[in-house]
Amino acid sequence: MSTEHVGVDESTVEEPTSMSTPTTGSGLDENVAGALSYLFGLLTGVVFFVVDKENEFVRFHAAQSMVLNVAVIGVYIVFSIVGAILSVLFFGDLFLTGGLLTGLLSLLTFLVGMVLFVGVLALWVYLMYTAYKGRTVKLPIVGGFAERIAK
Repeated sequence: MSTEHVGVDESTVEEPTSMSTPTTGSGLDENVAGALSYLFGLLTGVVFFVVDKENEFVRFHAAQSMVLNVAVIGVYIVFSIVGAILSVLFFGDLFLTGGLLTGLLSLLTFLVGMVLFVGVLALWVYLMYTAYKGRTVKLPIVGGFAERIAK
């Protein structure tokens, strides 16, 4: 199929070039694969890390997703254990103000947990967005581990 250019000198017409980003081992554009590495955390991080052996951009985002999710799970476990221990220590009539103290402690752990949840959710959305835009954000501590894993 030929394209006709009416009233235009054929020697000055340039064919459109592809502006898409490079594809990956998964067949997706690298920015899409990088963003999807964060979608289901550890699961998609592992999948894209294994599938894309050559693309450094995707491997970094997949590794960062894996390390970040392991860190978040670790913080959640520690937070749960500390909350359980504090609840047991201050439960009942161990102290004269045990009931009030337990209620305040429960409220405090709930509020801290919600702040952490919202922060992790915002970070998750931000990392997906920046990866989709083709940028790499190296998180403190987590990013260093991710770089070593990705290489």
